[in-house]
This record gives sequence, structure tokens and C-alpha cells, in this order.
Amino acid sequence: MLNHFTFSLLGIFVSMDIIGVLPLYLGITRSMNDERRNQVLRQSMLVASAVAISFALIGRWIFKFLGIAIFDFKIGGGIVLLVMAILDLVHGRKPDESSGSTGVVPLAVPMITGPALIATLMLQVGLYGNTIAFAWFAFRKSAIITRAIGIEGTDIVSKIGALFMTAIACSMIRSGIFEAIKGP
Repeated sequence: MLNHFTFSLLGIFVSMDIIGVLPLYLGITRSMNDERRNQVLRQSMLVASAVAISFALIGRWIFKFLGIAIFDFKIGGGIVLLVMAILDLVHGRKPDESSGSTGVVPLAVPMITGPALIATLMLQVGLYGNTIAFAWFAFRKSAIITRAIGIEGTDIVSKIGALFMTAIACSMIRSGIFEAIKGP
């Protein structure tokens, strides 16, 4: 039982990729005051939780109704993630570009609750709460990280995070294609 729990939690933790998302969060929120940063954090965690819980409960039904498979979702989500990563690498992202919805896009969806997490949750329902609590804590303490590494450091870490995001996106696309070829 403990082995299954650990394996499931690890799968959710890896698919959520908080360590990879944290640098992007730092880059997006670096020029925000503490009040705005906390507002973005609350909004992103609430939306990410709602999306994840919805897909954990009714995701299979939604996919069946729409006639899509998890590998389709991985490919599509991987492409979106890849485009976002490339745009971040080439142009960067300013907090005011989000029209007030930074907590929703890109943080809550697709960064925290992206295709990998949704697919994982649909397969392993029930352990999301512990991982979202860890994400909240890591983002909540991000000001300490920003002070430690400075503005330039957050830029560097954000770009490295975007590079990893491109690799994750390519991995999702590749995985989805191989699953599609292999068939159900």
C-alpha cells in the first residue's frame, strides 16, 4: 500500500513539475509587489485545483464524449507548451502581458495543471491535494529565492526553466505519438 501511494505521489509530483514551473513563476511575478504576487498565487492554486479535480472526476467521460485519447491530449498539450516555451525564450514575459490573468494563464493552466498532470490524475485519482500544497508553499516562499538570486538570477533561472519546458513539451509530443502508433 505504501509503495503504491509513493509511486502515485511521485508520478503526480513529476507530472506537475513544480521545480520546473517555479523559475517561470519567479520570472512572471518578479516585478509584482507582495500583495499582487499573493493574489496571483491564490488565483493560480484555486484554478489549478479546480481544473485538476474536474479532470480527475470526469476527465475520462469528457475525453470519451469528445472522442479523444490521452495521447491526443499529450500531443496537443505538448505543442501548446512548446509554443509557450519558445515565446518565453525569444521574447520573455512581462507580468502585465496577461491582462490580469497571470494566475490563470500560464500558471494554473497549463503550467501547474497541464496535459501531463491531467493525464496522470485521470489514471491515479486522489493524491493531488498533497502536491498542490507543496506547490503553494514553494511559490509562497519565492520572494526569498528572488532576494537570494536577484533579478538577473530570476531571468537566468526562468530561461533555463523555459529550456526545460521545451524538452518536456517535446517529450509529451513524442510520448503521445508513440502511444498513438502503438494503439489502444
